[in-house]
Amino acid sequence: MVHGVIFDMDGLMFDTERMWDTFWPPVCARLGLPLPPLQFYSSGRGLAGANLLRHVEEYFPGQNARRLIDETWQQAAAAFARPVPCKPGLFELLDWLKEHDIPCAVASSSPRAMVQRNLDNTGAAPYIRAVVGGEDVHRSKPDPEAFLLAAARLGVPIAECLVLEDSHNGVRAGRAAGAVTVMVPDLMPVTDEMRGLYTACCESLLDVRGLLAAGRL
Repeated sequence: MVHGVIFDMDGLMFDTERMWDTFWPPVCARLGLPLPPLQFYSSGRGLAGANLLRHVEEYFPGQNARRLIDETWQQAAAAFARPVPCKPGLFELLDWLKEHDIPCAVASSSPRAMVQRNLDNTGAAPYIRAVVGGEDVHRSKPDPEAFLLAAARLGVPIAECLVLEDSHNGVRAGRAAGAVTVMVPDLMPVTDEMRGLYTACCESLLDVRGLLAAGRL
């Protein structure tokens, strides 16, 4: 039975993955770098820290990778100073969890301040008991560290936590942590690997609420 819920943020709570895809090209142009190919975006979703740096270095070697990341994060911070669009069903699910006294956390690869700003700007902050940001962990997803830390901060065993993720690396991390893991796809397709890892797949957060209400998670 689920006694805690851990949300990813980008692409899961908020429709921000599409926003991230728009940040890289203008920074590349400003730095005189070529535009990244489509694979750059698809294979880099859910990465942060050293994992993100290694990914960017594959396409932009040397000092260009660090500069590109730093300036892209600056552009993202400016964009996220305003409220971001919420994913369908977010508040219906949060209200249901609140009514049933199930605590919630967010475990994201984004900086904690950026996570908190999005929560505050959208009105989701009062529902969230704990936040784990990229700087809180040594190893980013697909490593399970972020989810394990979030469960500890909730005071709920990870095996009794529901992890909600949209990315492949997030699903891998949820499964590795030992959590009940549900994929709610955004920009990344459901693959055979994902089907072998997640507990269930839902089209939206409304469907997640439905499974919880039916006692199927």
